[in-house]
Amino acid sequence: MVRPRLVLVLGDQLSEGLSALRAADRGRDIVVMAEVMEEASYVPHHPKKIVLVLAAMRKFAELLRVQGWQVAYTRLEDADNSGSIIGEVLRRASGFKAAELLATRPGEWRLTQALESVPLAVTLLPDDRFLCAAEDFAGWAKGRKVLRMEHFYRLMRRQTGYLMEGDQPAGGRWNFDHENRKPAKADLLRIPPLHHAPDTITRAVIEMVHRRFGQNFGAITPFWFATDRAGALESLAHFITHHLRDFGTCQDAMLAGDGFLHHALIAPYLNLGLLSAAEVCDRVEVEWRAGRVPINAAEGFIRQVLGWREFVRGIYDLHGPGYTRQNALGHERALPALYWGAPTRMACLREVVSQTHDHAYAHHIQRLMVTGNFALLAGVDPERVHEWYLAVYADAVEWVEAPNTIGMSQFADGGVVGSKPYVSSGAYIARMSDYCRGCAYDARARTGATACPFNLLYWHFLKRHRARFEGNPRMAVMYRNWDRMARGHREQVLGAAEDFLLRLDAGEMV
Repeated sequence: MVRPRLVLVLGDQLSEGLSALRAADRGRDIVVMAEVMEEASYVPHHPKKIVLVLAAMRKFAELLRVQGWQVAYTRLEDADNSGSIIGEVLRRASGFKAAELLATRPGEWRLTQALESVPLAVTLLPDDRFLCAAEDFAGWAKGRKVLRMEHFYRLMRRQTGYLMEGDQPAGGRWNFDHENRKPAKADLLRIPPLHHAPDTITRAVIEMVHRRFGQNFGAITPFWFATDRAGALESLAHFITHHLRDFGTCQDAMLAGDGFLHHALIAPYLNLGLLSAAEVCDRVEVEWRAGRVPINAAEGFIRQVLGWREFVRGIYDLHGPGYTRQNALGHERALPALYWGAPTRMACLREVVSQTHDHAYAHHIQRLMVTGNFALLAGVDPERVHEWYLAVYADAVEWVEAPNTIGMSQFADGGVVGSKPYVSSGAYIARMSDYCRGCAYDARARTGATACPFNLLYWHFLKRHRARFEGNPRMAVMYRNWDRMARGHREQVLGAAEDFLLRLDAGEMV
């Protein structure tokens, strides 16, 4: 008798074309899927994130059963649940007398290493849902002194043909970022993202998550994410129809009371496998070639997926399991309580953290230039920042979140992802948002009781890291501006910054 193999499908591998499923025998093999406490609690995940993943897993398992697969599915509250992915693999191997495990390589190093140690004959297949294979990225990176997304992006444009006219970029330029940095106007047409009403399966998961994880940071309801491929496709179509045209122009803008603007909100579906990178880029390409959206919108979107998403995945694979522990700037401050909703006088942080609490979502500029910028300026331990982002956002899986946080946001990798740290004073936030209206602090004030903390901490950061950054061509003007200030003024700014950090460390409301 031929013994069955186990085919492991993880919660972020919900794709019918998954390499492990393609290699499996539907008449012989057993698909193993498991909701386990180890995955649900290794960081304090936002309840909405847990609901999204578990509801999507349950629906995908049902889809596989309809397609004729035998699925061994473990629910979180099953009495015989071992509590870990490896425990469930071993339990199912024993139950089905299986000696082989077939799996698509996990996106996280910790799971890859765990599967490689399983006492079974393990076959890990490449995850070919990406547009650039891991070995191709490694080949591109080999021998390069620095790795820059823009260079990689141009290579990917040539290889895929997206937004190309022959061998030249459409519109005569590779990058339309200059057109995509405009602040949003108050009269911006506001069309909310598509909301999906929870069905029976999703409602059952919501009830269970409320019981088990109701104490976690974040509101469980209202829950409106799609939890299957059909819903994900509807969300993509909604974005294409209502938001893509204006996506580029104000993709860096921020408005109080509207954390969505014209962003796509499809990253959770891409990262779970409900949508593919190729199909979303294909849809945007079609819209541009049909003349329904401008080139700056199409290019801005495709750069995020074809360029940045593929680039950070390559960085994560290349640098291995120690990447999240890097701390090039030696920052050691604890994550301030305001990130978990403690009161703050800073309107921008209050807005973004409140939005994160309610929706498990913030767009990339809110993450980079508000919560990330503040953590970097304040010298917060980057691993703690990484854990926060991984916990609170519905689209956060480590391979994409870690390079964005450790690399781009916190410069903890010493410049692997970015050529300079993304720091700014309050002036950037005032220019790109309306957050500063009514704030207790003044973004124009550099000293005094109402001086914006971003202004104080900006100069404090530059001063304490001068030896590292003053030779950086992209930061030289900042240091020249600092040096032109009167000595007494510089001392006043640094003293005020130190006082602010002392109050932050003491847990006072800042």
